[in-house]
Amino acid sequence: MKYIDLALKAWREGEPLRARRRRYKDYTYGRQWNDPGADGESEHDSALRSGFRPHTNNLIRQLVKSVVGNFRNSISGPDRTALTPEPDSEVVSRNALNELDCRMLEEFLISGCAVQRVVAERRLAGDGIWIDNVSPESFFINRFTDPRGLDIELIGMLHSMSLREILMRFAPEGGRRASRIASAYNGMRHNGPLCPLGDSVGRSFFETGDSRCRVIELWTLESRSVYRCHDTSTGRYFLARDEGKDGGLSDRLPAGIVRKRSTTLRWHCRMMTPEGMILDEFDSPYRHSLHPFAVKFYPLIDGEVHSLVEDIIDQQRTVNRLITLIDHIMSVSAKGALLVPSDSLPPGLTLDMLGKLWSRPNSVIPYVPGKGEIRQTIGGGECAGAYQLLNLQMQLFSQISGVSGALQGQIANSNTSAALYEAQFRNSSIAILDLTDSFNAFRAARNRLITTS
Repeated sequence: MKYIDLALKAWREGEPLRARRRRYKDYTYGRQWNDPGADGESEHDSALRSGFRPHTNNLIRQLVKSVVGNFRNSISGPDRTALTPEPDSEVVSRNALNELDCRMLEEFLISGCAVQRVVAERRLAGDGIWIDNVSPESFFINRFTDPRGLDIELIGMLHSMSLREILMRFAPEGGRRASRIASAYNGMRHNGPLCPLGDSVGRSFFETGDSRCRVIELWTLESRSVYRCHDTSTGRYFLARDEGKDGGLSDRLPAGIVRKRSTTLRWHCRMMTPEGMILDEFDSPYRHSLHPFAVKFYPLIDGEVHSLVEDIIDQQRTVNRLITLIDHIMSVSAKGALLVPSDSLPPGLTLDMLGKLWSRPNSVIPYVPGKGEIRQTIGGGECAGAYQLLNLQMQLFSQISGVSGALQGQIANSNTSAALYEAQFRNSSIAILDLTDSFNAFRAARNRLITTS
């Protein structure tokens, strides 16, 4: 199988996770009536067609902001606990690492995925170690079940670059190679999409959606035939790659080197065009000999990912529907209805004229004595049960998420003691401790990549 096909296969396998992530992101940022109904129509349009006005009371966003705010306070406060190993202060400052981590935590709460790319390269802002947040929308990986990621064998991401940047990176000297790369991308533009028009998943892999060019970065764990070498004069051990030229290797090695053929594993990178043309390839150049991605999926039980937002979507949906229902009941309830017998209207006075007079202060309303009595009835919308259910759902929202009002910074009742409020805050912190510690384990793994790159 071609390497581009391996990348595409991993991309397709990750589509269910990306689809769920898009839904969870919509709920987090207030687009909470976009789920399709049985007839394919969105819930928003279906509610409008049924006479309801869809309302959104976004509790998820406030919950996410509370957890991120507490995390930001923990990494920037005077009593912060630094992770080991701790990156160099220059790397932290250059990359605005605290800001990146806060945004990464927000992604972690929404999708259950945290991915950062750690590379040593030259950029306009300077040379050195650079850390980038990687969106799950441009990331692919083989299915793995080890929470530590020890069974990852394929990993990569999609890049969107201008043709000028591609030529600068992969053909800096110009010439025939630059012409071949430019022709490859121009041919893709002229020949149309590489996937059928109905294959939206494949199109998102091959195409950027704008005038830029797609570059696929693929890392694979591959076996290598090497020589384990021992310098008897110094006692140093090292590896020499077996290039299939035994005599050539003997010529390159100095005298006194004892060698033995062996097999080892190496992470190998390929930068490819959508058609599979290799732009560049190399073994991992880093001291850690790994791929440059720090990855954490939560909780990764049997390879499954379940985020904090996923746990509370049903409560958010119920709250929105109850508020919409209450608003609908109040809007259609009879309030201040005027009962006018038809035989009580005097000549020349219509019902519309009577309604305007009734609503005007200090107005004079003529009527025919002895006829039917004009009277007003007032009735309130009966939705006490809906109010009780709404209150229950609000309580369940905090209980299911584990983020109590104390952790969200809500003002306590007047009869709540300081000790009780502190206990509520501490218990809420314990409820999400597994999630926050998992994210800190991701940060620690990222820091190890930084210090060994």
